Amino acid sequence: MIKNINPEQLIAYAKKYIWWKTPDEAVKQPERVISQVMDIGDYDDVQSMVALAGEDNLKEVLAHAQAGWFNIRSWHYWHYRLKLSTLGTVPELPTRRFVQ
Repeated sequence: MIKNINPEQLIAYAKKYIWWKTPDEAVKQPERVISQVMDIGDYDDVQSMVALAGEDNLKEVLAHAQAGWFNIRSWHYWHYRLKLSTLGTVPELPTRRFVQ
């Protein structure tokens, strides 16, 4: 659960990074907006998101990420950056599982 972020603070990111939803709809899932910035954000947006959300929220986003939220490069970067993993110990990306 994302803590201490007003959804209004995420509107600009939602407009830029969640193009398939309206910003008001997107900020109802703050973890998705944050993950999208973490995954494909430009340098300035990533730095401002770190300052806005804080490392605890970023760790929360990684811990509960859904399949497709991160590419492999971003997944590894954030695990190292947030000191959640050491070299060679990054967990596998979340994947979709189909039940038969």
